[in-house]
Amino acid sequence: MNVVVVFRGVATVAWLLALLIIGVAVTRAAQGNSLKGAVWMVGGTVILALVLTTVGSGLVFIQPVDRGVVISALEDGVREEALQPGLNWVVPFFENVITYPISRQTYTMSIAPQEGQIQGDDSVEARTLDGQIVRVDASVIFSINPNDIVRQHILWQGQYVDSLIRPQARGIIRDAVSQFGIEEVYSSQRFALSEQIRVDLEKALVEGGLILNDFVLRNIAFSPEYAASVEVKQIAEQRAQEAVFVVQQRKEEALQAVAIAEGKRQAAIIEAEGLARARVIGAEAEKEALELIASALRDNPDLLTFEYIQKLAPGIRVMLVPSNNPLLLPLPDLGLGSTTIPAPTSGEPAQ
Repeated sequence: MNVVVVFRGVATVAWLLALLIIGVAVTRAAQGNSLKGAVWMVGGTVILALVLTTVGSGLVFIQPVDRGVVISALEDGVREEALQPGLNWVVPFFENVITYPISRQTYTMSIAPQEGQIQGDDSVEARTLDGQIVRVDASVIFSINPNDIVRQHILWQGQYVDSLIRPQARGIIRDAVSQFGIEEVYSSQRFALSEQIRVDLEKALVEGGLILNDFVLRNIAFSPEYAASVEVKQIAEQRAQEAVFVVQQRKEEALQAVAIAEGKRQAAIIEAEGLARARVIGAEAEKEALELIASALRDNPDLLTFEYIQKLAPGIRVMLVPSNNPLLLPLPDLGLGSTTIPAPTSGEPAQ
């Protein structure tokens, strides 16, 4: 519970009680009654109310997120040191306290009517290096330096937003934008633009007893004519990129077709070489086989006749002629069983 509030509340009650006692005393006096007791009660109540009021006026409680500047009629208009959080004492009726928040505060300048501190379009209109007009939305996040509150109060009298932050921010933004071309503002140099504004604004706020916690470049809006030209340019660039992609795709497809054709050609060559090699090998094998057969026939002339007989079907009946005649003649089918006729020797007639 805030002790200052308690004292001031009790002082208020004491004053009400004093007024009540005075009213009762006046009523008794009108009725002709004695006022001795009433006078003492009125005097005691008034003294108590004065004491409580004095103490309540001298006590000041500072919240942890605040600092207090003491306006004094005794110390050249203002105390040199600010009041710290907690319960503090000032000279009643000769000093009073103005509190300032040291927590972070945000000041926004926006093109949207309901977003900024000022209703309506409060964006910063600036002109780029190449003469294009842009509108900048920005937020300044700042706090009061706890160690420089007294000087800040002397400089701005609590009007640091309207007298320092707003004019400095708008002027610095315009100066920074004027150093960049229109395309740099919205693309490659946007971060550099924001950083330059932050550095320059930080210096300006430090001189005024404030701390710049952050600067947010929220949005950059262009004139309708330039926005339309940017859209046309982006569409043209997109189409050009698509055309480059199509050309690259066609090149890749052509390279792929060449690779496939080359692969087929190599496969055909390998297949032809394989077939040719197989034919050579087959011919060489056939040649070797014929040479072996010829050699065998030279060594054994009757081998051919034997192979011929072996190839005949088992149901074929044959007649052997003399050994010096290699022909085999089939016997007529006489309905008889198989007859084996031996070949006559030389000089003997056939049976």
